[in-house]
Amino acid sequence: MRENRLRTLLREGKPSLGTRLQSSWPTITELVGRSQKFDYVEFLAEYAPYDLYALDNLGRAIELFPNFTGLIKMERSAQHHLAIRAMAAGIQNLLFTDVRTAEDARECVRIVRPETPEDGGTHGMAGGRAASGGPAALVQEYRDAVIVLMIEKKEAVENLEAILSVPGIDMVQFGPSDYSMSIGQAGQRGSPQVVEAREYTIKTALKMGVQPRAEITDASEAEYYVKLGVKHFCMAADTTILARYYAEQGAAMREILGSL
Repeated sequence: MRENRLRTLLREGKPSLGTRLQSSWPTITELVGRSQKFDYVEFLAEYAPYDLYALDNLGRAIELFPNFTGLIKMERSAQHHLAIRAMAAGIQNLLFTDVRTAEDARECVRIVRPETPEDGGTHGMAGGRAASGGPAALVQEYRDAVIVLMIEKKEAVENLEAILSVPGIDMVQFGPSDYSMSIGQAGQRGSPQVVEAREYTIKTALKMGVQPRAEITDASEAEYYVKLGVKHFCMAADTTILARYYAEQGAAMREILGSL
């Protein structure tokens, strides 16, 4: 059975680093793996177009590299179906969006964990790529899967301690864009209310033994989170990197061309 790198790091109390991709082209995942700087790659299924064959190919690309694993971010409307299919493809870890209550969190855990008397989950035998080790290996895969929740709604922040009390929740990430929308401040990611909610989420998670993860664009942003006690990070998506490059370098070239 393939090691789940993210689970290993959490068990050992070590920091982790991932990066996000909207591209389902496996070569981009390979480029991340070849860098040997990241512990996992996160596929943004919530935003990106893809098909089920793409999940298999992403799983294969991840498995080219040791000490490397995958995470998938799923929209709430498809989370049950997609969590099962992604894990069958070999994507070992799950990020659930739009959680609002402790019952939502419990359902996320049930989706991932095996349907055994001791685990109480709803995930049965899979027939995909990950099933090659047989049922016993799959049960352990399901138990090792890291479950991450987005805390991005007003209701989720209000219910945070109850959500964090649900057994099986490994990590949370505050989502300022969705949160700002949910309190009537769309786009105001740096408003006092949004900053207060972010820091409350981080501090409460640490107090309750759940690891907070921070999403950053570049390394210069990490210090703020490190001072709050964060040691798990995920860096900018491929689309963000490309958009910034096109804007900055395109503008620089236009300035040069404008002088000709």
